[in-house]
Amino acid sequence: MVSRAEVFAAIRRDLRDGLSNRAIQRRHGVNYRTVREAAGSAWPAQRKQYPARGSKLDPFKPVIDAILIADLDAPRKQRHTLVRIYRRLIDEHHMSDVSYPVVGRYVRERRPRILQESGKAPSKVFIAQTHRPGEEAEVDFGDITIRLRGELVTCYLFCFRMSFSGKAIHRASLSAGQEAFFEGHLHALQSLGGVPTGKVRYDNLRSAVAQVLGFTRARVEAERWTVFRSHLGLEPFYCQPGIEGAHEKGGVEGQIGWFRRNHLVPVPEVDSIAQLNALIDAWDAADDGRRIGSRARTIGEMFAAEQPLLAPLPSEPFETGRWFSVRVDRYSQISVRTNKYSVPVRYIGRQVRVLLHASELVVYDERTEIARHERLLAKCGTRLELDHYLEGLLRKPGALPGATALEQARATGKFTPIHESWWAAARKAHGDSHGTRALIEVLLLQRHLPHDLLVDALAAALQSGALTADAVALEARKISESQPVPETVTDLDAQIDPIPSLTARRLAHLPADRRPLPSVAHYDQLLRLPRAQKGIS
Repeated sequence: MVSRAEVFAAIRRDLRDGLSNRAIQRRHGVNYRTVREAAGSAWPAQRKQYPARGSKLDPFKPVIDAILIADLDAPRKQRHTLVRIYRRLIDEHHMSDVSYPVVGRYVRERRPRILQESGKAPSKVFIAQTHRPGEEAEVDFGDITIRLRGELVTCYLFCFRMSFSGKAIHRASLSAGQEAFFEGHLHALQSLGGVPTGKVRYDNLRSAVAQVLGFTRARVEAERWTVFRSHLGLEPFYCQPGIEGAHEKGGVEGQIGWFRRNHLVPVPEVDSIAQLNALIDAWDAADDGRRIGSRARTIGEMFAAEQPLLAPLPSEPFETGRWFSVRVDRYSQISVRTNKYSVPVRYIGRQVRVLLHASELVVYDERTEIARHERLLAKCGTRLELDHYLEGLLRKPGALPGATALEQARATGKFTPIHESWWAAARKAHGDSHGTRALIEVLLLQRHLPHDLLVDALAAALQSGALTADAVALEARKISESQPVPETVTDLDAQIDPIPSLTARRLAHLPADRRPLPSVAHYDQLLRLPRAQKGIS
């Protein structure tokens, strides 16, 4: 907004340039009095202060104050409510033409002031704090919005901030549960290179606090959190519940807002949470060069003095994920936290183990990993991988066109228009059943071929009219062989064909054949004999 002094300066400049009074009025949107005043003095005159307009409530304000003062000594359950004050003003003091909201605003303003003036309520004062290096830190979660694979989603930002230096480490996740809480701590402490030796301030997150005991700072902690903080050597300090406790960790509260405004505007577009966290790590490193407020040193310089004072990290690892034991249903799916995820069809009916992380889950059959999925954001969702159903679809090719896994593969871009075109051509050439089965055999090839290479091979096979899985594999081999060998590969033995033939693959597992090559030398003596001796007439 332009100040009045700046307007005066612009008017005086235009007057010196010879502009007329009317032209200056149009240019600056002022009247002739303002132009005349600016011509006379560079300093604008002080605006006249008009007295505040009176209110119809003014005659009754002393009465309200007297009621609130009398309430100071009244029993707690027999003090005036706003309704009672309003009724007494009407009945006993004949108040009229004053609305209930007007009285309510005045009572809400005066009641805390009267309490403070009487000494029965503390004044809201903030005391400046000095933090020793390497001792204190603050932790909090904040929500952020990103564009994940083109879809606008809300995820969560964990922040661990050192109080002395202001060094902050951030970590994004698809949930704000205990898994994300633990993973954020481990990532932050590993990035900092140590553990604060003093208090770490927390609000009453469910990941850490199971129950708040009355109006004290005593808490019943979640059992896994107690074990986790004991493992790392963290000493928690829990802030007051509600908004009153926000100022007790104001550094991290402001840090999340600052990070959101400066690094997440405009909304970032990423393909995965891992990609977003790589960007966040780079932003955290770049923030070491900034200064907070009027500090003389940067965040990085202050943390360099703080880092040697941190306690060392424990040498033993801690599993931050949560284990579940579930059974695979007849749809080849498992249910974890109200969401369903697919596993290969050969595990139907078996008991499997699931390790749930903040942004993904891993499925194990004993010690073998059999599936890995990105964690779903909402509840009662389903995430299916088409590759998990291919063996079953070979026996039931008619189930592929309406399969939910196929629809999700289309939505994520794994089943491309090239797949669709090749499938349509194969069904036209071989019939629906055999053409669909040929597509499934092609999809099985992607377990050994890169996705982009398989799409290129499908396009080449479609162009040449080759509508079998063997033809697609051959096209993939041709494309792979035509690609130039990277310059970094110098050892001929290291130049391994990425798509070996079936014969070469089988021979590679046989021992070396040290027998001499076969010879036909003993047949050469027949060439020197006459035709009659050979028995040829």
